[in-house]
Amino acid sequence: MIALGPSANLPPHIWLEPALSLRFSLTRNALILIGLTAGLAACDREATNPAQEQGELGAEKSSLVGEIDRSRAGELLPAVNVTGPDGETLNLGAAQGQPILLNLWATWCAPCVVEMPMLDDLAGDLDGQVRLVTVSQDFQGAEKVVPFFKKKEFQNLEPWMDPQNELGFSVGSEIMPVTVLYNASGQEVWRVVGEYDWSSAEAREAILAE
Repeated sequence: MIALGPSANLPPHIWLEPALSLRFSLTRNALILIGLTAGLAACDREATNPAQEQGELGAEKSSLVGEIDRSRAGELLPAVNVTGPDGETLNLGAAQGQPILLNLWATWCAPCVVEMPMLDDLAGDLDGQVRLVTVSQDFQGAEKVVPFFKKKEFQNLEPWMDPQNELGFSVGSEIMPVTVLYNASGQEVWRVVGEYDWSSAEAREAILAE
């Protein structure tokens, strides 16, 4: 064992270690805090840990921070098949003729869960003008989605599912919720990544203005 002498006699790498250790500790804590804060408004689709699966229990209409983004306007609605609980399929690429508001969500994503009742009301309000399609990205598919819909008693939404996440990758977003408005020709108009207040007058105006 080597005894350490006065700090003035220590090699540089030794007397720097406490300061570096403190700095790394503070940086790590800051990153954790940033990650937790970001999780209030959106979810990484790859983060399917048990804590996120409890998102439904703690979801509150608190930080609706998503913004309308038109940077990908003109991209086509992916021709992806999504499935219903009874095995029925919907080809989104063929579902044209009227505007479509597409929402990708998951039962374990707290911000997604916050949005769902608002989207259900919105679907009723827009009936005949814009088709609202919510597509679950839950890997367990109907096992998770059907009980969720039954519990929430949605009146206007349909439980479409994409357990392989094919649609999510085609849309080009690793974050949920993501909501994309397509015009009647199947071209993207705008998208919102993260939580949004779909009950607001601004939301309806943005949808119907297109």
